[in-house]
Amino acid sequence: MKINRVSHLNLVQSYQRQHDKINAGPAARSKQKDQVSISPEAQEMLDAQKLDAAASKDRVKQLKEAYTTGTYRVEAGKIAEKLLPFLQ
Repeated sequence: MKINRVSHLNLVQSYQRQHDKINAGPAARSKQKDQVSISPEAQEMLDAQKLDAAASKDRVKQLKEAYTTGTYRVEAGKIAEKLLPFLQ
């Protein structure tokens, strides 16, 4: 098989580019932006996490105050209960 006139391929490509420009409407020319939507369940989880973070900050503040004033006491029984499953 012999292929003649390879130079005509450039004409086809330029025609295709012109055709694409003409057929591209304003919507196709403007780039679409990415969108993110958060489900109501995920929003609830985020809100709960914010509340937990606020409660944690308050607890840490209380512990710091107790430690600096010398009123913080370590409860050895609670620590032992938490460590026991890892030691068995």
